[in-house]
Amino acid sequence: MGDLLNVSSNPHIRSKVSTDKIMLCVIIALIPATVFGVINFGVYSLLVIGASIASAVLTEILCCIVMKRKISVTDLSAVVTGLLLGLNMPPAVPLYIPIMGSAFAIFVVKMLFGGLGQNFMNPALAARCFLVISFPAAMTNFACDGYSGATPLALLRAGEEVNLMNMITGRIPGTIGETSMIAILIGAVFLLLLGVIDLIVPMTYLVTFVIFIGIFGDYGFNSYYIFCHLAGGGIMLGAWFMATDYVTRPITKMGQYVYGIILGLLTGIFRIFGASVEGVSYSIIIANLLVPLIEKFTYPKPFGRGGERR
Repeated sequence: MGDLLNVSSNPHIRSKVSTDKIMLCVIIALIPATVFGVINFGVYSLLVIGASIASAVLTEILCCIVMKRKISVTDLSAVVTGLLLGLNMPPAVPLYIPIMGSAFAIFVVKMLFGGLGQNFMNPALAARCFLVISFPAAMTNFACDGYSGATPLALLRAGEEVNLMNMITGRIPGTIGETSMIAILIGAVFLLLLGVIDLIVPMTYLVTFVIFIGIFGDYGFNSYYIFCHLAGGGIMLGAWFMATDYVTRPITKMGQYVYGIILGLLTGIFRIFGASVEGVSYSIIIANLLVPLIEKFTYPKPFGRGGERR
C-alpha cells in the first residue's frame, strides 16, 4: 500500500476534442488574416507562408525519423507553427529566412524538448526572435509593392499622425498577418465561439496594456492614441493566437490573469521605453519563461492525504 500514488480529486474531465481538431480550428481562424495578407501584399507573400509551413512540416518529419518517434505531423501543430511564423514575416523577405526560421522552431524549440506539449516557449515566436537577431535588416524591412516608409507605430513614436482607419483595415506596412485588425478579430471570434480559447489571457493582456500606455504614454488615455497602439504592430495577432497557446500559458485561472498582466506590462515597457516600437514577440517569450514560476504560486493547494487540511 505504501507504493500507491496520490492523485487529484474527482471529477476527472474527459473530452473528445483532439489536438488535430484544435489545430484545424486555429488554421481556419487564421484564414482571414492570411487571405487579407496575400491580397494586401501580393502573391509573393503566399510563397513566404508556404515556404514556412513546408519547412516546419518537413523538419518535424525528419526529426521524427531520426529520433525514431511516431510521425506526428498529422496533429497539424507543425502546420500551425509554420503558418504563424509565415504571418509574422515581412512580405518581401527572402524565402530562405522563413525556411530557416521554421526549421529552428520545430527542431530546436519543439522536438529537442520532447515534441508537442514539452516546448517551454512558443516555437513560432522563438523562431521570429531568432530571425530578428540573425537577419535584422531583412526582418525589419517592410517595404514592398504598394508600401514604403516607416510603420504606423514608428510614425506614432515620432509624433506624426497616422490614419487609424487604414490601421484597422490593414492598409499599412507590416508583417503579412498582423496588419488587419478586422481579419484577426474575425478569427478570434471564431475560436471564442468554438470554445477553443477564452477571454482571460487576451483581455487581461490588452486591458493591462491600455492602462500602461494611458499612464506612461505621451497622450494619456486619448482614444485615438490607444486605438492606434491596439491596431498597430503584432499585439492583436499575439494576444489572440500566440499568448493563448495551451502549452506555454499557465493552466491555472489565476495564473492566466497574472500571465496576461505580465504580457501587458512588458509590451507597454517595450513600446514606450524600449529602442524598438514593437515588443510583442519578446514579451510573450519572456512571459512563457515565467510560466513555471507563475504556476508555482497560483496552483491551488491540494486537500486530503499529503495535502493541506481544512
